[in-house]
Amino acid sequence: MDEILHQSLLYDFYGELLNENQKKIYEMYVFENLSLAEIAEARGISRQGVFETFKRCSGILEHYEEKLHMVAQYRMLEDKLSELKRTLQAYRKDKDEARLSFVESEIDRICNEL
Repeated sequence: MDEILHQSLLYDFYGELLNENQKKIYEMYVFENLSLAEIAEARGISRQGVFETFKRCSGILEHYEEKLHMVAQYRMLEDKLSELKRTLQAYRKDKDEARLSFVESEIDRICNEL
């Protein structure tokens, strides 16, 4: 998975668990694509301080993901829904009832997992 996408998803799911300073530094680095020096200047801290804060934030977010698996579950559901969409498109094309049954059973299985 693309690292930026991974970092974005981690932040989407767990970012509110960071303090305000951590969130701002993380956002500036990941979303605004600013360099350590640019962030350090804007925040009035050293580049080392920015780097350490970002690494700490990444570690915190990864720790939550290791425990809760919300990003992994999201990615799995996203993949399953894409597969179901392709199956429905194929059903529209050839009217194969087996495809429709597959989609219905997968939707039921996904709902039960939630």
